[in-house]
Amino acid sequence: MRGGWLLLLPMLLLAACGGTPRGPVLGAAALREPVTCVPYARARSGVDLRGDAWEWWSAAAGLYERSQVPRPGSVMVFARAGRLRDGHLSVVTRVLSRREIRVDHANWASGSGKGRIARDQPVLDVSPRNDWSLVRVWYPPIGGYGSSAYPVDGFVHGRSVIAGR
Repeated sequence: MRGGWLLLLPMLLLAACGGTPRGPVLGAAALREPVTCVPYARARSGVDLRGDAWEWWSAAAGLYERSQVPRPGSVMVFARAGRLRDGHLSVVTRVLSRREIRVDHANWASGSGKGRIARDQPVLDVSPRNDWSLVRVWYPPIGGYGSSAYPVDGFVHGRSVIAGR
């Protein structure tokens, strides 16, 4: 197993948030920092999709249940926009209210936090229609929500719509 990690580690180190190594779905316990959001979300959620983070929403169509409603274990798919040129993925851990959830995700931070896994991070729905299409994400250096709002396509749920999958 150790030799396999030596082959996988360079791919994880070189990948951007959206980049994904090809191969089997990894268990979350097997992932070590630094890691990017795509393999982390795949391992944590069991949603076996490939491609950049922003591609997951359309890639899930017809394969996995999708909605605008967060559920524990679902993958929140951030759209490609501004600083998120590859999009981003977070895994919902808790739903606190209609407008606040907690997520685990990888590679959200910059600087020394780049490639790190962040657990139980608050995310706030700031969309005008309360439909999770626009969110603010907790920013630990200031101890509050960041000033940027990010577009979200929706949530991909781990339950496959294809029988036997």
